[in-house]
Order: sequence, then structure tokens, then C-alpha cells
Amino acid sequence: MSASLRFCTTPLWLILVFTAPSPAQSCTTADDMDAGTRSAILATTRRLFDFAARGDSASLRQSSIPSLAANFSGIESAIKDNQPVFSTAQASPRPPFLLKVEGTTPLERAEFLCGVFGATGQTADSAVFVLNNLPPGTYAVSTLDLTSAKGPSTLSFVLEQIGSDWKLGGFYTKASQVAGHDGSWYAERAREFKARNQPLNAWFYFLQARDLMVPVPFMSTRATDKLYDESEAAKPANLPTADRPLELVAQAPAPRSPMAKPGEHFNGTTSPASYQIIDMFPTAVGNDLDLVVKYRVADISDTGKIFQENMAVIKALVLKYPELHDSFTGIVARAVAPSGQDYGSMLAMKDIK
Repeated sequence: MSASLRFCTTPLWLILVFTAPSPAQSCTTADDMDAGTRSAILATTRRLFDFAARGDSASLRQSSIPSLAANFSGIESAIKDNQPVFSTAQASPRPPFLLKVEGTTPLERAEFLCGVFGATGQTADSAVFVLNNLPPGTYAVSTLDLTSAKGPSTLSFVLEQIGSDWKLGGFYTKASQVAGHDGSWYAERAREFKARNQPLNAWFYFLQARDLMVPVPFMSTRATDKLYDESEAAKPANLPTADRPLELVAQAPAPRSPMAKPGEHFNGTTSPASYQIIDMFPTAVGNDLDLVVKYRVADISDTGKIFQENMAVIKALVLKYPELHDSFTGIVARAVAPSGQDYGSMLAMKDIK
């Protein structure tokens, strides 16, 4: 089983184009499914949700495919973190999808076009799923809408048919709102930011809108495709990437005094330094929407120094892009070492002068 079916909380890819799928893969919607298959998928979905609602990770693990059962810690953590939601939520099932892969070897990129498509692409009831390195087999994607005091959310299962049984192959839980707002709200705010000539805010809010509109990161719909087109038309030219970093000048902390003890503060003096920003993206933190900014450093072992540099990068970023004051509750700076390890710090927007 591909790792792409395992527990995940962040978006991994989006569908960008529509091409005809190869005969090696097919998708059947709930309306076209035979009654027995649809009933079995929904019954399995309900049973797995009941395990999650009771916090019964052991039963969920026993109901999983072998590769997932052997690496189950992510799901165990998700169940524990979401127990207040799962234990009290009212669950309503969405129509499931049945995905089939034929052949003898995994598909590097399995693209499933589900439902009816028009001349311009997706229709109101269609969906597209893309899964990487998917072995031959029969799968299902089944989603529950959860209603609780914590707000609306979804819980989605990727199931694999083993013999006559359906086994858990993937577990995805996410809020349907961030800071009390759904994807449509973020899309409208993105258009407002675009009209006010705030391209960064518009771009990040388009990203957040698309993320909220689908329950799993490997799914797209007509609504998310339209938002993709809108966001690409408004995409800022200077978005940083690892290959094309953004050079940001900030007031870096002075080196620690040789007499200072580990963890002691610096003496307050600063000097200009250039930082390579390699990524920026929105993220939900509790009930807030924050912006994450990643930048390169040579080493993160001196966390006192890195904390000061994180603060300097945050302040310099907001100074360079004051529009960020209008869109985020806080900014999280993450210093990334060559090994990929990072060290992060958050500063609330109200404290950034």
C-alpha cells in the first residue's frame, strides 16, 4: 500500500488539468454502485467512526490493511486529538466513491474521474481523485460530515477491499471552518483582497478556500477548479520556493557574548542580515488563521539565537508586506536546517509593531 493513503493533515497535491484516465483505473459514483457494495462501504464507514468516537484505536488498527497497521501512530494521535469532536458529533454520510485499479503494478499517478463531465470539465456532482503509487485493487473514499459543539468538520476513510471485507487504508480528519468561516467566505475575501491590490492576501485566502472545500487533499471538484483558475490569475510573481527563494533583509541578533550561558538573551544589539525565504502558506492554529514562513539557516542547535532570528524574520516580513496585518492572527517563522529539521516560533499580529 502506498504511503499516500496513510494519515495526513495537510494538503499534498491539487488537480490542475483534466485528461482522460487510462483503462487501468475507473471510478463509480454512489448512484451507479450496486446496492450491496454501497451498503457494505457505508456500514464499514459507520463501524470505523464508532471506533474513533469511542477512542478505540486498537479496533481501528485491527480493521486496517497491514501496511497501515504497522505504522499507525499518526492515526492514534489524530483520534486522541479529536476525541472531543468524535465522541459528541452527529455523523452524516456523503455518497461514497468506488475506485478500481487494474493491472499488476502500482500506478505512479492514478487519476479517477468520477461522475459526469462537460465540455469545460467538471459538473456540479463530479469529482476527481489523484493518488500516487497506488497498487492494483478496489478502493473506496467515504466521508462523514460531523456536527459538534466544536463546529463542523469531516472525517474521511480510504478503504481497500480485501477478499469480501473492507479495510481501513487512510484516515483524514479536518475542520470545515477556520476562525468560524468556511471556504466560500475565504473565497469572497480573496476576491476583495485582489480588488484592493493585496496579491499576497488574495493568494493565501484562495489557498485556504480550496483547502476547506474538499474533505481530502487528493480530491477536486468544480468549485475548487474554478478557484484554482482564479488564484492562478492572481498569483503573485514573487512567491518564494526552494529553487527561487525570496531574499529578506532583517535585523539579525548580535552574536552571544562568550560569557553568556546557554539560553541567555542577547544584549539587544542587531545588525542587518539577509534571509532566504523558501516557503509561505496559511495554516489553521486552533481558531486562528496564521501564516507560516520558512527560511534557511545553517544550524538550529542554538535555539536561543534561532528564536531571535525567527522574531526578526517575522517583523521584517510584515514590514515588507504590511497587507498581512489585515489577514492573519499571527505569523509562525520556521528556521530550516540543511537536514530538513526546523525550529519554529509564533508572534501574534497584534504584537508586531
